[in-house]
Amino acid sequence: MSAGAPAPAAGLGHALDLSSTQPIPFARLVRVELRKSYDTRAGFWLLLSIGLLVLAAEVIALAVTTVQDEAMQFGDFVGTAAFLTSFLLPVLGIMVLTSEWSQRTAMVTFALDPRRPLVIAAKALVGVILTLATVAVSIAIGAVCNLLYGAIEGHTDWTFGFPDFVAFTITQVLAMLGGFALAALFLNTAAAIVVYFVYKWVLPGLFAVGAGLIGWFSDLRPWIDFQVAQEAIWDWSGSGRDWAQLVISGFVWLGVPLVWGIWRVLRAEVK
Repeated sequence: MSAGAPAPAAGLGHALDLSSTQPIPFARLVRVELRKSYDTRAGFWLLLSIGLLVLAAEVIALAVTTVQDEAMQFGDFVGTAAFLTSFLLPVLGIMVLTSEWSQRTAMVTFALDPRRPLVIAAKALVGVILTLATVAVSIAIGAVCNLLYGAIEGHTDWTFGFPDFVAFTITQVLAMLGGFALAALFLNTAAAIVVYFVYKWVLPGLFAVGAGLIGWFSDLRPWIDFQVAQEAIWDWSGSGRDWAQLVISGFVWLGVPLVWGIWRVLRAEVK
């Protein structure tokens, strides 16, 4: 006698009801993305390298100025850190986003939370948090170096006003967001880094040559050179024209790539 057909499993054929499941809170997404930023070897060494390079640059500046008996202010030490971090923070912004695609973890991330706009926003916020942490570390190292300078030289100059602090913070955040925008645009770490350094090193030189050789381009340059336009952030007494140039050049080099890149991430096929 043949065995009877097995009874259907309980619930078989019924759709899984997830309507009562609570979505992942945005704060948890930020915490997860923050941990992912330093929980890999590349991210850990990048963050550590930024801190060590800032420390090395400040120590060198302290040694040179004290040996040559040159005047140094607190703002000069912070400016040394700002120059260095302006090259490294965009790389941080790039890796915050492209690590998902280079390490092939995007499928897991978007499967756990398919709300891509919120995931992208969490990554951008993590980039800003790490940038603010870098600013704080740079200022702290600059303060220690300024104290050492005062102990060696016998006088200390703490000239570094609140407007300079705000300008320093804003420019560092803009630098990071510039890298983040290129990361969203290319979704490839190497390509985004190469394009960023071309934008940072090559384009300013080409703009300067063009402004020197072509009269009308000299008038156009401030409207399309975002790096030159950012000088208005440091000079708070700039005219309305200076701020308009900052907004328009920022729209060209930051707004357009960022919007286009986010649109690409939202539509990209995850493999």
